[in-house]
Amino acid sequence: MQEAQSNLSLAWLDRLRRALTLPPGDLLRDAVYRRLWSSILISSLGGQVTMLALPLTAAVLLNASPTQMGLLTTMEILPFVLFSLPSGVWLDRVRKLPVYVWGETLLAVAVATVPLAAMMGWLSMAWLYVVGFVLGTVYTTAGSAAQIVLTQVVSRDRLVEAHAKNALASSGAEVAGPGLAGMLIKLMGAPMALAVDAVLVLISALILRGIKVQEELHKAEDSHFWRDLKAGVHFVRERALLIALACTVGGWQLFNNAAQVVQILFATRTLGLSAQQVGLSYVALGAGTVLTSVLGHRISRRLGPGPCLVLGVAVTGLGWLLLSLAPLGPLGIAAFAFMLFTFGVGAVLIFINFLSLRQAVTPAPMLGRMTSTMRWLILIPAGPGALAGGWLGEHLGLRSALLFAGVGTLLLGLLAWRSPVLRSVRELPTPEEEDEEAQLGAEAMPGPGFETQTDGLAGRVSSK
Repeated sequence: MQEAQSNLSLAWLDRLRRALTLPPGDLLRDAVYRRLWSSILISSLGGQVTMLALPLTAAVLLNASPTQMGLLTTMEILPFVLFSLPSGVWLDRVRKLPVYVWGETLLAVAVATVPLAAMMGWLSMAWLYVVGFVLGTVYTTAGSAAQIVLTQVVSRDRLVEAHAKNALASSGAEVAGPGLAGMLIKLMGAPMALAVDAVLVLISALILRGIKVQEELHKAEDSHFWRDLKAGVHFVRERALLIALACTVGGWQLFNNAAQVVQILFATRTLGLSAQQVGLSYVALGAGTVLTSVLGHRISRRLGPGPCLVLGVAVTGLGWLLLSLAPLGPLGIAAFAFMLFTFGVGAVLIFINFLSLRQAVTPAPMLGRMTSTMRWLILIPAGPGALAGGWLGEHLGLRSALLFAGVGTLLLGLLAWRSPVLRSVRELPTPEEEDEEAQLGAEAMPGPGFETQTDGLAGRVSSK
């Protein structure tokens, strides 16, 4: 009997060991990618603190109105509209990894000013608006650089897998982060909790400094800033797939930001949740992203990247619609958690396919300008969406903003499904033959040996 139990225990241990052992060829076996993945995990953990602490500082400590919450979100989005296109031309002329590292450092400094201002008695909505603008500027430049660093450490045929693994790093933080954020907010207050994010982002920047990528800059003699900028816009305009992606994800950003500006207000003022309870509810968001990060690559292979993206749009819309109709009490709290779960599922399905499709179809010399142009296009609707959500929440009630987001997103998903361009994409495309236009401003071509040195590695996922 004891021998049988011993054999059973050994069998379970052996099964656990096999489950924890990375299979041959796994992306995490590569030291460069593993370092990047670790940086994403740590930065995402800090980001979870900011995601809750910053709006809670505005909503609870500064008693912000829905319109002010909308303005706070708009200030973070405004730099994308102002700087995305010129930053893309600039990124195609410089090395991307240093931009990524310095961006993380500036992010830490900006976040750290909030607890400092609170301690000195200076904190106000105007201060948060400035911090939001700085954060948006960092996301505009360093965020684009981070996405291009991906293509320097991963082969194009593994982009969906890479984005799914990076989403798993982010979603792991989303499981642990909200609980940590709730505890920190309860112990230290929302502004002081942001100091923890600043420390974590600095650690992330230090990890990134140890990454080595080969990027040889090739200065074009006839390069011209505005001509190169227009070449990037023209590249996107001439490709039906990129236009379809920009319209679909841009429309989703409009409704997403309309919902985001009222979610915390709805949880605290309508459902009566405390800051710590809001943090615990956000664990459902992490559960949704973990589940989809694990299964997203397989779902995308089965359905195709285009249909999988459309499915993600519809899933997020369902969550907002159900929350807008939910009653008060335990059912309302459950609906709030369910909305966060569906958002986690849908957002991962959207962005692992959106990022992979746009990168797969773009030749290397155009990656910077394509990335900035696409981010500019999808975030132009985000500011009006945030303002619309704030206006609806203040004048017609918080539920009306959620209803607007839910119904609008479901209709958007229906329209996207009717688009043959997205519906027919069943596998990742390949870049078209590079022409003279694609070579304009091609200062950041990968150096010799790029394909062999980066085969099998991966990069970073971003929702912007």
